[in-house]
Amino acid sequence: MPSTPSKELFAVDNPHPGRDYEVRCESPEFTCLCPMTGQPDFAEVDITYVPDAKLVELKSLKLYLWSYRDEGAFHEDVTNRILDDLLAAIAPRRMTVQTRWNVRGGITTVVTASHPG
Repeated sequence: MPSTPSKELFAVDNPHPGRDYEVRCESPEFTCLCPMTGQPDFAEVDITYVPDAKLVELKSLKLYLWSYRDEGAFHEDVTNRILDDLLAAIAPRRMTVQTRWNVRGGITTVVTASHPG
């Protein structure tokens, strides 16, 4: 597996596909660029899901999140893109992606996207 940023998410088999259980992945060091100013934006990303047949492989998730570092993205867009990409990769029963953005210009932003929504 590469050790550079990548948009590729890998799925692994869920060892307990017959049971509903919750997986929570937290990334306190997410960064991307403001598409208006080019300045860095910093956020915490929380991904919570109930898997079906597949789980997301964690190193691929780390590299995926890293891939946004030099990319311009609005907070609302990046949150929804993360959700869409994870849904395509692992097709969970339920999933929520929440991003909590550091203060910029006196405003803290929290964006939550869910499936089913």
